[in-house]
Amino acid sequence: MSLHTKTWVQKIPVTIDEAWAFFSMPDNLSKITPPEMMFRITGGAAGPIHEGMIINYTLYPFMMIPVNWATEITRVSKPDYFEDRQLHGPYEKWHHRHLFREIEGGVEMTDVVEYRLPLGEFGELVESLIVGRRLDEVFGYRRRRIGEILGRME
Repeated sequence: MSLHTKTWVQKIPVTIDEAWAFFSMPDNLSKITPPEMMFRITGGAAGPIHEGMIINYTLYPFMMIPVNWATEITRVSKPDYFEDRQLHGPYEKWHHRHLFREIEGGVEMTDVVEYRLPLGEFGELVESLIVGRRLDEVFGYRRRRIGEILGRME
């Protein structure tokens, strides 16, 4: 029942306001989620994010098993960061920080995800064999799509 933390960093050649405008719109999630996950927002995503916003969606993260997920935007400090947490979904705990920092020529964007799976030791086994790798694949896909949409610096 360990708390796992994963961090991904990407540099993009846009202003911090342009980065914020893209990432603060929930509808853009579908543009950066692997198509095989069939990500679909089912409620609560009207307009830019704000504290207290609840977003509901359905996706198929593994083996065509549908997952209904609800997250709440818990903290927003435009244009520096926002945070969300799972209200309902596959994890025992899910907390995602989206950080933006101006750098020369663009923005450094950092995603920090802290998560814990349910089911004790079995959940730890599933994390080590499947979930950790799948998260790296998903965020790797996001990195490529963000590069295609907003540009690359690296």
